[in-house]
Amino acid sequence: MSDTGDQNPREEAESEETDANAEAAQADAEATLQAQDDATEIDPADEDADEDEAVDERSFPDAKTAEDVIADMKDQLLRALAETENVRRRSAREKEDAARYSIANFARDMLNVSDNMHRALEAVPEDARGDDSPVAALFQGVEMTERELHAALERHGIKLIEPMGEKFDHNLHQAMFELPDSSVAPGTVVQVMQAGYVIGDRLLRPAMVGVAKAGEAPPANNEGGDDEGSADGGVDTSA
Repeated sequence: MSDTGDQNPREEAESEETDANAEAAQADAEATLQAQDDATEIDPADEDADEDEAVDERSFPDAKTAEDVIADMKDQLLRALAETENVRRRSAREKEDAARYSIANFARDMLNVSDNMHRALEAVPEDARGDDSPVAALFQGVEMTERELHAALERHGIKLIEPMGEKFDHNLHQAMFELPDSSVAPGTVVQVMQAGYVIGDRLLRPAMVGVAKAGEAPPANNEGGDDEGSADGGVDTSA
């Protein structure tokens, strides 16, 4: 009985000591985990600073100083302003060209009407243009209409090309044939088949012209030919 009574208090003491050791170990483990959490915790201010630094590095990867950043931004601003000015000028020029040349197709069709009026006037004989006949009155009416049509075309920037006697210009003229003519320099316009027109500084229709070329050289005189001619002239043709 005495042995049993002595053993129970001893076991209880050992059990209490074991529990105490377990609690101490658990406390140490919790303290260690808390210390690790505190060591790895990031300050929000430090985190924001790191993000700002990363953004700055992405925005200006080659910038080293504030002066470099300012110079780079100034260059970008000047380039943007220059591009904007170029776009504005190009738009203004396109708008002006559209207003000036938008009637080109209509004007080109009206030139055919002018050509037909001119052909009608040339078909009237000279002696029938000055009397009091109905043909003379019709001639005068068509002539006035042609003058008014040309005046209307000129008001819209459409002008007649008058190439007669001028040097041939492939930008304004279309050569239809060549004529030997020694009285003018080769390449001079000596005949106009169809009038040409320009609208503004652009060609609306080229003038169809005939161009002079160097005249043919006269045949060379030779004594043999003269003698042969003389001999032929002496042939008796009375028979």
